[in-house]
Amino acid sequence: MTPVDPQRARQFAVEVVSRLREAGFTALWAGGCVRDHLLGLEPKDYDVATDATPEQIRAVFGRRRTLAIGQAFGVITVLGPPSTGQIEVATFRSDHGYSDGRHPDQVKFCSAQEDALRRDFTINGMFFDPLSGQVVDYVGGQEDLRRGLVRAIGYPTARFSEDKLRMLRAVRFTASFQFTIDAATLAAIQRHAAEIVVVSAERIAAELQRMLVHQHRACAVELLAESKLLPVVLPELQDVAAVSAGGVSADWQDTLAMLRVVETTRFAVAFAALIRAAVRRWPQGIRGVEPLCQRLKLTVADRKAIEFLLEHEAAVRAARSLPWPRLQRILIQNPAADLLDYGRAVAAVLDGHTADIDHAAERFALPPDQLNPPPLITGDDLRRLGIPTGPAYKGILDAVRDAQLEQRIHSAEEALELARQLW
Repeated sequence: MTPVDPQRARQFAVEVVSRLREAGFTALWAGGCVRDHLLGLEPKDYDVATDATPEQIRAVFGRRRTLAIGQAFGVITVLGPPSTGQIEVATFRSDHGYSDGRHPDQVKFCSAQEDALRRDFTINGMFFDPLSGQVVDYVGGQEDLRRGLVRAIGYPTARFSEDKLRMLRAVRFTASFQFTIDAATLAAIQRHAAEIVVVSAERIAAELQRMLVHQHRACAVELLAESKLLPVVLPELQDVAAVSAGGVSADWQDTLAMLRVVETTRFAVAFAALIRAAVRRWPQGIRGVEPLCQRLKLTVADRKAIEFLLEHEAAVRAARSLPWPRLQRILIQNPAADLLDYGRAVAAVLDGHTADIDHAAERFALPPDQLNPPPLITGDDLRRLGIPTGPAYKGILDAVRDAQLEQRIHSAEEALELARQLW
């Protein structure tokens, strides 16, 4: 897939508006791209709202350049030239009935103002005319942007009853932009936090991932706790994050501190830091990570990376005292770079001692032929020596590999001789 060029994507978004205008329709940028534009940020994608119906949109751009996947909700995807991406063009609509707490049962085409009033937050409810540079704001979004406020459009309870996921999105927007959440909006989330369970685990996990890979992840997690969403989406953290008469626990304070100092944007690192204190309290320890990841529908790769970080934290924080072969076997595994980031954050918060992490990082930076030289012998060589296949193979190969890494042997001949002696 050709990477999207932000400048060309913007030009294409202007072109889509121009084409619809030339055809006699109203067309405006809508939603998050307007918010980001007004904040001086590069929009990740562009949405266009119009009074053209889905069939009219397809007539303007042609069926070969459009997809009707969202036509039931008045949305047509317009495909751009290479490196421009694609744009969702939606007919101004009002939504009616949300029996599943996520999607409208019925949509009706309407005016731009009615369309704005059915959106989630004021900062996402504005339109923008890229041809004239005019903002079309029916909901007070510009003022809330200036105030740094995340506020539901209209009645917060009504907005959250329509789509429960909006409660998590409110937290994410507030944290990522370092805004304040409107008091009535926060109160509505606190009252209805338990209802987030109607949202699929995949969508909840996606919002958590977007929060945790952001630099303001600690703020997001704090707000999850304040909004009462945390014990619902991550009940495994309930004991750690619980507030008692003495305030929050030392473990929870350490957790938030680790999230603040984590430098990477890797989800596994932040998630491992988030659940670390809870895992240490669980009777089953790290074995409890798998059911948690399965409940959230995380990928197997994410789950294995999280388990790797938690399992090898102690080793990397004691790297100078480890035999090189043991440390080397950890550092040659794929998430080793993440382990260094994670271990450094944990050490910085718990004791401030990062010398062992520095030592591991120096070793990790060795040339590939020193960090992970090819083994001198394999199981095939043991068979040729006449050693019967069986459990002894692993012990012999590990011992030979240790001798190689410790530079006690340097050739296949020496390795074979050592194998004979061990056998």
